[in-house]
Amino acid sequence: MQQDEIIAQVQKNFAIGSINPMQVACWESMQYTEDILLLSPTGSGKTLAFLLPLWQLLKSNQPAGVQCLVLTPSRELAIQIEQVWKKMATGYKVSCCYGGHDMQLEIQGLTEPPALLVGTPGRIADHIKRATFVLSGIENLVFDEFDKSLALGFQEDMSYIVKSLNKPFRKLFVSATESMEIPDFAASDSLTVLDFITAKEAITALQLVRVVSEEKDKVTKLADLLSFINKEQVLVFCNHRDAVERTAQLLLEKGIENASFHGGMEQMQREQTLIRFRNGTVRFLIATDLAARGLDIPEIRHVVHFHLPATEAEFIHRNGRTARMEATGMAYLLMHTDDLLPYYIKKMPELLSLPQKLSLPAATDWATIYINGGKKDKLNKIDIVGFFTQKGQLLKEDIGLIIVKDRNAFVAVKKKKLKSLLTLVQQEKIKGTRYRIAEAR
Repeated sequence: MQQDEIIAQVQKNFAIGSINPMQVACWESMQYTEDILLLSPTGSGKTLAFLLPLWQLLKSNQPAGVQCLVLTPSRELAIQIEQVWKKMATGYKVSCCYGGHDMQLEIQGLTEPPALLVGTPGRIADHIKRATFVLSGIENLVFDEFDKSLALGFQEDMSYIVKSLNKPFRKLFVSATESMEIPDFAASDSLTVLDFITAKEAITALQLVRVVSEEKDKVTKLADLLSFINKEQVLVFCNHRDAVERTAQLLLEKGIENASFHGGMEQMQREQTLIRFRNGTVRFLIATDLAARGLDIPEIRHVVHFHLPATEAEFIHRNGRTARMEATGMAYLLMHTDDLLPYYIKKMPELLSLPQKLSLPAATDWATIYINGGKKDKLNKIDIVGFFTQKGQLLKEDIGLIIVKDRNAFVAVKKKKLKSLLTLVQQEKIKGTRYRIAEAR
């Protein structure tokens, strides 16, 4: 397809007016340059920035095989890239490989090789050692969130992957962190740098404020802050998994509904948590820095630093979850009276004084339904809406965001209709098949 045709299709599928200057610059550079370093803030559209030109560069007349390999530091980011590619409707197959996923299913999926292969470095290195796909057709290697992959210790796996690719190929490094050095194993003789990270972009849309707790244990003040924000979604960052669990539990004990997100959770738990956060079932997400990058959780206006991160890079990435794509956002530093500002915050943020009397945040209006059938079972959103309105006696306004995956689906429904819905549909079939239908927690 030609560039204008690709842009028109993406504008339609993603309901966007136009691609942004960063995406244009990346596209143009990939037409004539060798290796590229793309630096752009979190939430600026970097995934589309490299997927759009890759689509145009893929060759339909090439023998079946992997043409492009994308490496990402996390399962969530790999899955998101796969979903974006599918939404683009390119006609080219994509496969996603990551630790914790069934290896035999991945191997089976690679028997008909995808043009685009996305995965975490450790799992892709494992596949290369098993020779489950051919490397000779790869012409583009993308290192997405490259600095995070380095920080997580993937150097050895990435070095092995690079050395395994014998023929000439282009390297595209993507990062939201400006101060990033490329190690020797990925060094480039001809590197074009596209730098869209500027001080102005970092601060214009984001307001940074302090919230001070007189108690060393800041959970009570966090509860006050969440009550103050009330009905808007909030992402609360803690530095460790244990702190996430403890903070979430204490908030629950105070009567504030929330959900946890960290690397110690099973993949399915993490996916369900993000879906419940996206569709409004849960309003407050307590998370480690795993939630700071690459996750599909749009329109977050409030980020709370319950613990301040050790590095400036992580601070930037956390804040990048809000004030995205020219929107406005708030970042709150929750500090004890004796805490000192970290080195990377040069100016004391304005103090936010909370009212003395605050009511607890109201519970959300939504619940999430899980269905153990998806795209591979020939289920789609229209089927689900029809089933829930006809058999479950819901009105269309009782149904919210619907997400259909390969083998399961998740539906937001009005909480007040949950009990009657589950009772009505338990013995019913969707397109002739009875599926397990239950509340997702």
